[in-house]
This record gives sequence, structure tokens and C-alpha cells, in this order.
Amino acid sequence: MICCGLLTSGKEPVPLKSVEVELEVRDHVATVVSTLNYENKEDKPLEAVFVFPMPGDAAVCHFSATIGQTQIVAQVKEKQKAREEYDDALSSGQQAFLLEESDQSPDIFSLSVGSLPPGESASIRLEYVTELAVQADEGLRFVLPAVLNPRYHPQGSEGGSVQVTSVPASLVPYSLSFSARVSSPRPVSKVESNCPLDPLEYLNTEQSQATVKLAAGHKFDRDVELLIYYKDAHQPTAVVEAGQTSAKSGTLMGDPVVMLSLYPEFPQAVMSSLASCGEFVFLLDRSGSMQGDCIKSARDTLLLLLKSLPMGCFFNIYSFGSSHEHIFPKSVEYSQETMEEALKKVGEMEANLGGTEILRPLKDIYSHACIPNQPRQLFVFTDGEVGNTKEVINLVKKNSGSHRCFSFGIGGGASSALINGLAKEGGGHAQFITGTDRMQPKVMQSLRFALQPAVVDISVKWDLPKGVSVTVLSPPITSLFQGQRSLIYAQLTGQSPEAAEGSVTVKYSLAGHPSQNKLHFSLKPAEDSGLTVHRLAARTLIRSLEMEEMERRGQPDEGVKKKVVELSVQSGVSSAFTAFIAVKKGNGETIQGPLVRRNVPTPMPMMAMCGGGPSGGRMKAMPSK
Repeated sequence: MICCGLLTSGKEPVPLKSVEVELEVRDHVATVVSTLNYENKEDKPLEAVFVFPMPGDAAVCHFSATIGQTQIVAQVKEKQKAREEYDDALSSGQQAFLLEESDQSPDIFSLSVGSLPPGESASIRLEYVTELAVQADEGLRFVLPAVLNPRYHPQGSEGGSVQVTSVPASLVPYSLSFSARVSSPRPVSKVESNCPLDPLEYLNTEQSQATVKLAAGHKFDRDVELLIYYKDAHQPTAVVEAGQTSAKSGTLMGDPVVMLSLYPEFPQAVMSSLASCGEFVFLLDRSGSMQGDCIKSARDTLLLLLKSLPMGCFFNIYSFGSSHEHIFPKSVEYSQETMEEALKKVGEMEANLGGTEILRPLKDIYSHACIPNQPRQLFVFTDGEVGNTKEVINLVKKNSGSHRCFSFGIGGGASSALINGLAKEGGGHAQFITGTDRMQPKVMQSLRFALQPAVVDISVKWDLPKGVSVTVLSPPITSLFQGQRSLIYAQLTGQSPEAAEGSVTVKYSLAGHPSQNKLHFSLKPAEDSGLTVHRLAARTLIRSLEMEEMERRGQPDEGVKKKVVELSVQSGVSSAFTAFIAVKKGNGETIQGPLVRRNVPTPMPMMAMCGGGPSGGRMKAMPSK
């Protein structure tokens, strides 16, 4: 295994002492507050760099530090300015903190704790909001990543300079405490986890509010996965959130924002008359990082899918590492004979193909013409350890007109940015397989979705009171699946009467049959919802603009970048072009002694210790300076 990052030969203690996480779930939106407690036990000033994972679609919206009795709250600034301010503060003897998103992947963040004097403690508070994905069994999934596997960087791809040290979780020198509070308009039926939990405690007789904690003694040796179940979960809802009183009317933060959760129901007559056909292309990651449980889990998932395909469809299986190969020269018709040949070859597949070069096999797949009247469905199985995440997602988006992409994140630490991004931009659906639990329903759900014909001509029509106009902040809906949630964020401008109502109608065509779903909602803002919806809406718009900028590689659009920076600063939400910066103004005295840089080790379960060997994968994030 290759250990990356700066470590002293004496393995001196790293400064991170403990992590406390408080989770608040309201219906399907989660607010996460993490507190990281540092202590410099060395006899010299310290700069610590902590690289850690984050949900790919999270909106980081608060960052502050407490040193002794002093609290400093970070501000969002353009990334280069923030880095310069951080460097200037350190060189003039001030304490500074810098939090920034990786240039390569939006689910990796780097926290630089600068100029911490000997013996001093610092407490960092980080807050983010995120939407929770609906699982095949209707549970809502929240994951607190404990793992940051080394991201593999293909030759020639851009990589930054900070590297992370991954160590066995038993040696991680900090503790974790985790508690959750869940509330919903509907009763909370149960909360499950892959880690031992204390019993669920209900806070009211309706059982619509509850708290739960990780049992004492939890080792931070895997992602903490929480599954939350409500009664009657699949109900369309609308939440209207009032704007920030201090923000200017007509701006995103100053106007009310509505979040719509839609669950399309397709006509039964259309669903029952669908013919089963399609070209199924499976892409299996066989890089070194997939060794052990990961490759077994991926094989099992793929074998289950192969046995479940409808007769008469077409299929092929690609696998990749540093190189790639396929079972058949081109897609073949699915029959007992071709299925048995494929099952035998998949059963022999091992994680022995080197690095994670996913772009080449994708380009190879796209170079083959689609089979007439057999819609292409691409299934990708990977532990998600690539450094060129944005490049891969962009390629899938460019080819989304010819196929749908269904992604499976295999094992702990799979990149949510990559897995969710492939499905979102490929008009498909994402699943996370972290063991044998719930594998079958997840696999069958994705296959059911893939067998549904593509919904086309999707349009969204708003009906609002006179004087109220709407600006949709979400990208256009490109895919709909029976009973699967679609989210829409929109800004409402203008004054509405006290008891005003609005409606939204989603129209689409399914197998030649026009259909629609309508939702009525009150325009009265929800009480006490903070600015959660605004921040998620800002994040959605920021991500759309970043994708737009990504597509112009080679000729960056400064106008788009400027818009992202303005939106990020206005909303206080992180982006690829901004960073959080906090500086404690000192007495101007230069701290004595050179700064020692420490990269804080990131935990990694024993099964995922796969940075070296044939893969040669190593984590690179963004430069902290």
C-alpha cells in the first residue's frame, strides 16, 4: 500500500482529537453539523491538513472556528483570493483556516488549520445540507462517510498537490460521536443502520419526531449508513420557504423558494402493455482497488442482473482497469447459450487490471452504433475511486441522448459525486451496494427502471396567482421513473395573497401515450425551516452552472464563473470556484519557529486497503495554498 502525505518518521500524534456529528432530518432533507476538535501536542507551530469526503450534492453553508474563548466565522470568497488571504495570514503570524472543495471532485474537501501554536486547541464547526435519496424499499438513505479511498488519477489527468494518508481504522487517533433527530409530517416507522444504534426514542404521541444515537464504542471503521422509514413515504409535497429578511427582494436569497417533491404515477394500462427489449451494456470496474469484498459484491450484482434480463434483448459486458476488455466483439442477443457463456466469464473475473481508467471503455462503448429499436441501457459498477470525476460525468452527459446510465457504487467509500453524477446526467438511477444486505431489491429496481421506456417530451407548467412569477432553478427534468422522486427548486417573485395557492403540472409522453401529474400547494411559507431550501436551491443552480462551465473546457466562460462566485458568496454555499476563509486577527507578532505541515490520516476499512499494488492509485486533492 502506498501511504501518501507528510508523516514524521516517529509517527507523531496528529492533531485531530474527536469528531462530533449532529444530524437533523426533516422529511427528506438533512442538516449535518460536524465539530472537529484539534489539539497541537507538538512543541512547534503546526499547519494541519485534513482531507475528507462529503456527499457529492451537499451544500456546505457554515464554517467557524473557536480558539480558546474566541470564535471566528468564515466567509465565502473567490478561491484564489481565499488562498492568498490564508497564506498572508500565516506569514504574518495569524491563525487561519481554509476550507475548499477539490477541483476534480465535488465530494472531497480539504481543511487547512494554519498556524496552531504549541499546546493550543481549536474547535472547527462545519455545517451542510443535503437531500436524502429514496431506496428501493422506500427508505431514505443518509451516509456519513468514514472512508476516503485513494482516488486513482489516470495518466495525463490534472491532479492537485495535497495527498492524503489512509490508515487502518483501528489506528485512527480520533473518536466519533453521532446523534440524529428525525421529524416528518408522517409518522417515523423505523430507523435502521449498518452500525449498532441505541433504541429509537419518539418525542411525541404521533411518532412524527424521534431521536437516535450510535451505540457507545463505535469504531470509525466504515461509513455510517442510516435508513429512515416513514409511513406513506411516496406522497408528492411542496415546501415554500420565506426569503432572508436582510437580502434584497428579487434575489435568490431575498425571495421565497419552493421545493417540489414529485412522485410520477404512470397509467397502469400503459405499464402493463410494455414490451421488454433493449441493449444492456454492463461496465465492471476490475481495478486493483476493487480487490476483496468489492469485486465479489460487484460480480454478485452483475450475475443477478444477467439472470434477470428479458429474453430477446441484446447485451455485452465490458470490464476495465488500466486497460479494458469485452466478452463479445459487439452486443449479442440474450439467450440461454449467451447467458451461460457470460455467467461463466463473469464468475472468473478478478480485480487484476490495474488502475481505474474508466474514460477509455466509455468512449469505446459510445463508438458502437446503437441497435435500432433496442434502447441502450448502460450499467456501471465501480467503487468510484477516480480523480477525473467531472470529466467522466461530462462524457456521459454528452452521450445521454443515445442511452440511459444506471450506476452502482460498490463498497464503502464509493464516490457519491461520481455514482450520482453518472445516473443524473445519464438519465438513469443510482444505487449503493455496501454488502449483501438489500442487494436484490436494489438490483431489481434498477432493472425495472431500465425496462421502462424512456419518458419523452417532459414539460413543467406552473399556475400561480396574478403578480407572482416563477424562476425554475433546477435543470430541466430529463428522466422520470414510476414512483421515483423528482425534485424541482424554483424562486417565487412578487406578492401573493395571504391564503394563495399554486399548482404545478408535469406533462410527458410514455410509449406514445401523453400523460400528466398535477400537484396543488399553498404559497404560505413553512414555519421555522431556516434557509435550508434556499441553500439546496443555490447548490442546485451552482452545480448546473459548473457543468455548463465544464462543457466549455478549453474556452472557459468567465461570465459563468463570475455568476457562480456571486451566487456562492450571496448564499454562503461552497462551490468549485470559492472557498471558506477564517482569520483570527492576532497581536501581529510572528509565531516563532517554522510551521510544520501534517496531513491528518483518513480512515479506511481493512477491506478497502488498496492504494498500491497493481492499481498504484493515490489520492490527490487541491493545493491548500
